[in-house]
Amino acid sequence: MRRVLMATAALALMWGMAGALAAPSGAELYRVYCSQCHGLQGNGKGINVHDMSVQPRDHTDAKYMAGRSDDELRTAIVEGGQALSKSVLMPPWGKVLSESEVDALVRHLRELCGCRYGQP
Repeated sequence: MRRVLMATAALALMWGMAGALAAPSGAELYRVYCSQCHGLQGNGKGINVHDMSVQPRDHTDAKYMAGRSDDELRTAIVEGGQALSKSVLMPPWGKVLSESEVDALVRHLRELCGCRYGQP
């Protein structure tokens, strides 16, 4: 009986660890890396906007966001705004985020705008 309990405890611990290692969602990544400037709702009204010379993009603006391909969004996230002739205040996250995390952020941006490329 004791071995069964120990085995059960070990499995529970492993499952717990696996859950802790699960990749964060796009919404979680956005909250951590983007919301300070772009706001929790993605509307460009984060806590840092008052100190910024260039206002952050409103990711809920379907018309604007539909004009940006997923590749452009990835480039902005990975290489920063300057890579697309946008604000130098948008930092590059390519050395911080994995490819799958960048993809999760792109999917979350599409959820925020409720749009797809070419279809507001």
